[in-house]
Amino acid sequence: MRRTPAPTTTATRSPRRPRPMLVMSALAALTLTACGTEKASVGGPQSSPADTAGARPGTSFTEMLSEVARQCPPSASPEAPPSGPAETLPSGETPPNDAVEPIAPVAGPEVELNARDWCAGNLHEERITQALRNLSDPTPGKVRAILNDLGYVDERIHDLKQSGTTTRFALDLRDQGGRLCLDGSAAGEETVVDKCVAPWPAG
Repeated sequence: MRRTPAPTTTATRSPRRPRPMLVMSALAALTLTACGTEKASVGGPQSSPADTAGARPGTSFTEMLSEVARQCPPSASPEAPPSGPAETLPSGETPPNDAVEPIAPVAGPEVELNARDWCAGNLHEERITQALRNLSDPTPGKVRAILNDLGYVDERIHDLKQSGTTTRFALDLRDQGGRLCLDGSAAGEETVVDKCVAPWPAG
């Protein structure tokens, strides 16, 4: 008699069993990805704009100085007071005994500022004077606000002091090795701004 072979059993896994593991793995991967995204958004590149924002005032100030100086030709020469010969007197007249011949300056902005600073100084004087002449009751706070609006940063504004109806101030405009500074007094129509020479050049 032939024996009927016993049925062979093949071990097969149910296709339903791995699904829970796959779902768990997918959830874990999504969670890790989300955490990584949050960390990147909190401590990543988002913090850089704050750093650049802090550097903007100084950058804007330097750009303003360059913009003003750009109007000056490279060959600009200081507009020093005339030192030529005195006017010729009519024939037959003699100069008075106390007559003083003009002497060329030997110190001060006329000789100590380079051509670029001298030219730029004239432009700074003009723009600041025009802005402050229209200021009524020029208190130190108002003068500082006007100077800030013109692009001058607080770090370069010095000696803001009020005396009566006048507020005095000084501006450090040293740039590119120059020695330019300004002395000013804000007093409405009597506002005066003059060039001065910083004791040391810009570093």
